[in-house]
This record gives sequence, C-alpha cells and structure tokens, in this order.
Amino acid sequence: ETDGRASRRRTVWSVVGVLTAAALAVVAVNPSAALSWLPGGLGGGGADASGASASEVGASGVGASGVEASPLAPETARPTGAPGGAEGIPTRERPFTGSPAARWEAGADAIRLPRAKAVNGVPAARIEEALRGTKEFLAAANLDPAVLKGGEPVKALALVDPLEADYLADLRAAVRRPTEDNDPVSAFTRFDPEDVDLVGDVRVRGRMTVAPDTAAEGRALITADYTFVYGVARVGGNETTRVIVRRVLQVDAADPSRYQGTEGRLWIRDLASEIGNDDCREGDGLINPSFFSDLLSASPQAGETRDPYDRSTSVSREDECGVVSRT
Repeated sequence: ETDGRASRRRTVWSVVGVLTAAALAVVAVNPSAALSWLPGGLGGGGADASGASASEVGASGVGASGVEASPLAPETARPTGAPGGAEGIPTRERPFTGSPAARWEAGADAIRLPRAKAVNGVPAARIEEALRGTKEFLAAANLDPAVLKGGEPVKALALVDPLEADYLADLRAAVRRPTEDNDPVSAFTRFDPEDVDLVGDVRVRGRMTVAPDTAAEGRALITADYTFVYGVARVGGNETTRVIVRRVLQVDAADPSRYQGTEGRLWIRDLASEIGNDDCREGDGLINPSFFSDLLSASPQAGETRDPYDRSTSVSREDECGVVSRT
C-alpha cells in the first residue's frame, strides 16, 4: 500500500487594504483610472528563471514598436525573484495589461512534462503515466470551462485513485456541500457566473519535476508548481481585474509490482494553494474577486502582504487571509 493521506491547504490573499487614501480618492472620481495604482505599478525589475525581465517589454505584452511580444521561455527552475511590472489598465479586451502574465503562455499547452525516465526503481512508463495524469488533473481542475463557471469537476475527480477513499470523499463533499473547513476552491478553481465573466485565455506558468521518494524504494514524487491567472469582469459591466491562483500538487508514482494502486488514476499526496484576489469568505465553494470600486466601502484587511506573481518563494503552508500587492 502507498503510505500517507492526501492533504489540502489554502491561503487566501485579498486586495483590500492595498490602495492608499490618495488612490481611494481617484477611485471615487474615476474607477477605471485607478486600476493603474495596483497591478504592475508595484514591484519591479525582477528576473524570471528564463532570464527575461518585464522591463524589456510593456506589461501589456506589447513592445515599443506596438508588436505583441512573444511569450517568455518556459520556466525550468525556481525564479530568482518576483517579475517586474509596469502601469496598465486591464480591460475586457486586454485583461492582462499591467500584469506579468501578459507574456505567459495560455492554457494547457503551458503545462509541459519533463522527459520520463526510471526513478528510484519506478519504471519510466509508470513515471510517464503519472506525469500525464498530473497534467490532466491540473487542467481539469483549473482550466475546464464548466468547472470555472462553478460546475462539478467531474474529470478531475475521476482521475483520483478510488483507493484514496477518504480524500476522494472529502473532495466530493466539498463540491456538493461546501463548508468553511472543506471548501472546494482549495483544489478547484470555480467562479460564480452570475457575478463575473471570465475574459481572455487563462495564463499559466510553472514547472513539473520528478524526484525519488527518499523514504521508500520503488516510489517517486512528482511535484507540479503552477500559477494560473484569470481575467475577470463584472457581469453587465466593463470593470476588469484578475485572480491569481497558485497550486502545488504532489503525486506519488509507485512501482506497480511493489505497491497497490489503480491503473490510470492518481495517488495525490498533497495539494497546497494560494489564491490572490479572493474576498476571504470561506465556505461558499467559489472564488469571489474584488473589483477596484469595491474598495470604496471595504475595511482594510489585516495580514501579510504578498506578491501573488512571485514564484521565487515557497507556497504558504498556512490557512490564513492576507493582502496582495497587485493583481
């Protein structure tokens, strides 16, 4: 049998408390103009693992010549710092203006698999199967249009090994009866289609690695660390912002001659998440983004301030609510 029970952890970061009093005054006069106070205007000069700096290209992803810039090279290692930024106003037509994600790749094609080879006694074919399943789970949980609109993550749930009975039961219960202690957004990205429209392609950046399980021969650990950025607009309006979701998924790949497992299914060991721009309301089963005009009536949010685009740090392992420095 495979040891260890899967776990899920979620850290939520709201946008409340980021704007200064001067910025709030701008919101009162012109909410759209106030967008440039947050994303991109904060932070700067950080380099990605590819070596590219955001200062080389506008945050909209468009160079000085007006030609749209090519996507960044794939991430191959942990970046050395947060990506830089520039001022910009997201719109329904260009939701990633002002965001580092303007130069990120879109969709499932951004989830690249490392070359499969035997690891710690686990055959290469088993490693490849687990890698493909990990990608399928990430896509089904964070990119499936039906799930993003609040639907049941049928494809993702079907990928979990039924031998992880308790974990699978928790996931299903979270989707059907969300609670504060068992909220499905800790594993699945879901919005309320009555409140927000998803605009633009989902931008994705991250990497997947394979390492031997030092605790047991015949087992390997796949770690997928990806950030998903969603453009969202108010239903019936033009105000646009972004939600940033980082997922770190760990999957066991085991030698089938030594360990029990269901063929074609995933044994999930751990799933940790950070959600940037959620209102920190837990238990409703949905991500509830804040728009800039919402800040007029919002109270400052206490807690740590964090850059949701900074992939140079480890994902938080605490269940808490903090503040994002930009969206």
